[in-house]
Amino acid sequence: MYKLIASDLDGTLLLHGSQALTPETIPLIHRLQERGVVFTAASGRQYPNLYRLFGTAAKDMAFICENGALVVYHDTVIQKSVMPPADTHVLIQDILNRPGCEVLISGEATSYLLPKTDSYLNRMQNIVKNNVRVISSLDEIPEDIIKVSVYEEAGIMEHSAGYFIDRWQNTFKCTVSGFGWLDFVRHDVNKGTAFLALMEHLGIPASETAAFGDNYNDLEMLSCAGDGYVMDNAVPDIRNRYRLHTARVEDTLAAWLSQD
Repeated sequence: MYKLIASDLDGTLLLHGSQALTPETIPLIHRLQERGVVFTAASGRQYPNLYRLFGTAAKDMAFICENGALVVYHDTVIQKSVMPPADTHVLIQDILNRPGCEVLISGEATSYLLPKTDSYLNRMQNIVKNNVRVISSLDEIPEDIIKVSVYEEAGIMEHSAGYFIDRWQNTFKCTVSGFGWLDFVRHDVNKGTAFLALMEHLGIPASETAAFGDNYNDLEMLSCAGDGYVMDNAVPDIRNRYRLHTARVEDTLAAWLSQD
């Protein structure tokens, strides 16, 4: 049995656009925890959102949040990466100026929005269920920014990904993290470096770890884990890079538990 397991959320543990875990997920995590395994949620989502999602299992979990910009274990920040303010403010304005695009500005526990539409605000508050604060100016943000995201409801890859990547890839790490999402963090930030920081903090070698993912923002984490599992629903470019595949994370966790 592995000692440390990490799983992406959207497209991995949450399939087909679901915003809720399957009924068997938390009992499986509890069984892993009873055997001394640290289960880790690794996502572009914020920490409070992830903590709420995992309910009774959360207190003994680790969390890789904001695509690796924040790592938390037992409610203690293990690692936090801050974006440079000047370039970040220009990026935010670029997103606001782009038709059809919305911006998500991430602090440690709050998402700051300058929403263009009510539907986007509703999505972040009531569907994604982030801790949200609507602002009218960047001066109202009282903390460091750790991640910026652009959301395009029509699909980021089909429309604005090329525009933003061309303009910003030399300044920030730009990663597609879902159908509508493109994330920007510091170049040294990703789920892989966050997972390595967690391994070091816990004293667990890579050979005793596993990770699950489905998208480009999972690649570094899948590669640094002892075993990287790619979802069957991942695009071929990602799926073909790794030999281990699964249709459902829960089925693989249950199979591991049944072997002990």
